[in-house]
Amino acid sequence: MEFQIPEISTNKTGHNLNCSCFFCILSETVPSVRRTKIAKYFKQMPLRNNQEHVLVLSGIWKIAMTKPNDPEFPSLGIFTCMAKLISKGVTDRSWLLRHQNIYIPYYAAHIIGSYTMMKPKFAKKAVKSSVVQPLLELLRGKLKWVEQRAALRAMGHLASHEATFEAIKAYEVEIIEAATNIASTCMNKVYDDFVGLKKTERLKYHRNLLTRGFGGFELENRKAEEWASQLQCWSLFLLHCFACRQRSLRLICKKKFLKDLCGMWGGLSNPSSPSGIGLLKTLCHTQMGRESIASLQEVVESLCHVSRSSDERQHMAIESLMQLLIDPVTRYKVIDTAAPALADLVELRDLKGKYKVGKAIMQVLLHDYHKIKVREFCLNSERSRRRLEELWDMKVERVKREKVMSVQETREKEALSCVLKQEGSERFFAGEIEKAVVKYSEALDLCPLKLRKERIVLHGNRAQCYLLLKDAEGAISDATRALCLSGVARPHSKSLWRRSQAYDMKGLAKESLMDCLAFMNSKGFKIPYYVAGIFNKQMNSTWLFASAQSKWYSKHEEMKEFVMGRNRIDVKNLSQKTRRKMKG
Repeated sequence: MEFQIPEISTNKTGHNLNCSCFFCILSETVPSVRRTKIAKYFKQMPLRNNQEHVLVLSGIWKIAMTKPNDPEFPSLGIFTCMAKLISKGVTDRSWLLRHQNIYIPYYAAHIIGSYTMMKPKFAKKAVKSSVVQPLLELLRGKLKWVEQRAALRAMGHLASHEATFEAIKAYEVEIIEAATNIASTCMNKVYDDFVGLKKTERLKYHRNLLTRGFGGFELENRKAEEWASQLQCWSLFLLHCFACRQRSLRLICKKKFLKDLCGMWGGLSNPSSPSGIGLLKTLCHTQMGRESIASLQEVVESLCHVSRSSDERQHMAIESLMQLLIDPVTRYKVIDTAAPALADLVELRDLKGKYKVGKAIMQVLLHDYHKIKVREFCLNSERSRRRLEELWDMKVERVKREKVMSVQETREKEALSCVLKQEGSERFFAGEIEKAVVKYSEALDLCPLKLRKERIVLHGNRAQCYLLLKDAEGAISDATRALCLSGVARPHSKSLWRRSQAYDMKGLAKESLMDCLAFMNSKGFKIPYYVAGIFNKQMNSTWLFASAQSKWYSKHEEMKEFVMGRNRIDVKNLSQKTRRKMKG
């Protein structure tokens, strides 16, 4: 269904009933007359059955998008009008499929969302105008996913304001169940209903909404990917509004959903959006959320991976792990997993406007170190125990030793460290990788802590050795330490590339891609050829619809096998009947 400008029609009195009438009203110069006519138009619009509604709404949508704080339309009944139009579209299918009315519920929900975005007083008007129930109908999936996206956006704005949260809270169980379901299944839904279809099979009005009637197949796919990401993002934002108020945490903290959150990229282009990691961070500020997350090893491991990656939400993962470690109830459930990852970050200085991040991490990890050392059963992992011992020695004992060290002693240690580094490089180029690791480790033990550049090189070199030894975790650990020493503003590019390779070795495509992108940015326009392979590989693996596509192929393969198997059985039965007839 293409957008078409309808012909002008008139009633018995000769007055225009089409969209030109509304736009003529907007050009009215007398304010009181203009307001009266607009209010009357909004009141009569849901009662009319004219083909111009969609063009009027598209015009109002543009005004709402560009001037969301303008009080004129909200004060004249726009919300009541939009609520009635959505309800009409949901309940009256014959009306919905007439003219171009199928576009109306989407535009109406979008208009509500735009006007309630920043103004609590507009949101209060919307609630009083009974918009919640029609939006909830769209949220339930009474129409399609494009309308769900607009409804989620509007519902999220209403839930974000204290003045209107109570109205949303009245439906919280249904809203939360719907939002968690949409967040978990929206990628499969959009792929099955749009992206995975041929151009001729796609709903025409979806294509028009996505591209405004312009653009080809590729543009439609790009926009569908963007909208699917937003659909997930708004679902998570709505859940965040409840979680930050500690509402319905039992519904949100279901095991399967918490595991799903780890892979949700919703709103990737907007670093301030909640995303899966963002919602986990919000939950980690609640007692029930911390206990639920601490009991899921897979979720804690995912937080550890993000905390050491170049992901925009690295700071969210770090904050989540810190909250789990501060809480005495969850500390010893997660410390075995979290300690090795966070120990690599203790020399991280500034991150996302937060200063001395590494120091805060060190204090949380070591605040009861003596108790942990005595009660060794608290740490079941030998690796965790060793990392905490190394951390204590480096950040406490070694700092004390180097403070009282003379200049001469410092220079001697520096010189000896340099010699060991050279010996390590000789072993490396001779192919004796394990011996090179030993030499680099000895050099790091002697290198004064204040020599950051030298330590960056030593950690980077040892990371390369671990890569060749197929020790992905060792390579990630050393590369992360080198990156923390170099700083976020000017990261050590070789360590980014090495960590990207190590993440690829572990099958962590997203983390590998993030480091690969950061490495490419550090190189400017000169991207080495060997980066292209891993970049393309991870782009395909982390494509928003990669999982949905895989499920689609798997489902169709199973169907194919079922049909083939059924045909074989039919042939077999047929041959048995034939044999019986032949015997008879």
